[in-house]
Amino acid sequence: MSVAGKHALVTGGARGIGFGIAALLARNGARVSVVSRSVPEGSAGEEARFTSAQADVADEAAVRAAFARCCQVNGPVDILVNNAGIAESAPLKRTDRAMWDRIIATNLTGTFLCSREAVPGMVAAGWGRIVNIASTAGLAGAAYVAAYCASKHGVVGFTRAIAAELVSTGVTANAICPGYTETEMMARSVRNITMLTNRSEEEARRLMARASPGGRIATVDEVARGVLELINGDATGLAVVIPGGYAVPAPSFES
Repeated sequence: MSVAGKHALVTGGARGIGFGIAALLARNGARVSVVSRSVPEGSAGEEARFTSAQADVADEAAVRAAFARCCQVNGPVDILVNNAGIAESAPLKRTDRAMWDRIIATNLTGTFLCSREAVPGMVAAGWGRIVNIASTAGLAGAAYVAAYCASKHGVVGFTRAIAAELVSTGVTANAICPGYTETEMMARSVRNITMLTNRSEEEARRLMARASPGGRIATVDEVARGVLELINGDATGLAVVIPGGYAVPAPSFES
């Protein structure tokens, strides 16, 4: 199938992975809406091809209003990419309630709120695609990021739960689980490592590459292409690891 003419809504699409996904979908002919807390800041005029709505995905009323604006311009949502997310690190004893709530609210509750907003229209149409951007931290544990790991494990579990619920409706739900990816968020992580450990930037990047699938850092384009492949396919309940593109399947679903 083709995404041409479909309404694709991408959360957190103002920069980084989200912007890369939005731009790729637009280049393939989708009508793209971007919901984020900031205005898209892309290059080469790509952002001019998006309908934009500002919202914090953890705010239920704001999500509802943003979807209403985007649907008014582009019609019902056919494709939803839940990309909005934040990452913070701290040892467990220094992970305060505010940090925990902030990460869970954006990464997990935001995914729930946006999916709940999009699903009824998809079911009514008999077709829809939901792709949730999780993380390799949603498949395994890592030190100093308990809240982030918990949120991303939750995203993978939520994805599989709605995949099972929607299996006979024509709507699929899958997760992409990137390792470290070349974004500003990763650049901040590199700076933190160099500051805390006195390692060089090159050493910090080598450490991060070794902790990633395939021993290397992913690119935004790889993640975006993984999203497009899931949209074009019929699989549901998968957690696709990038780089590498291998899928961790969910248990079999009964119709």
